[in-house]
Amino acid sequence: MYGWIWRHLPGNALVRALISALLVLGIVFVLFQYVFPWAEPLLPFGDVTVDEGRGA
Repeated sequence: MYGWIWRHLPGNALVRALISALLVLGIVFVLFQYVFPWAEPLLPFGDVTVDEGRGA
């Protein structure tokens, strides 16, 4: 898959590397701004099962 993407990007290796970096940054941005906030209420990370009654 990555080879297919690399072959279809325009320019030489430097331009392809820059475009690839921009694509990765764009995907990370979309994930953090839209996908993760949407999925956060659906995930069980807030279900804490640690007993708070035990002290040191």
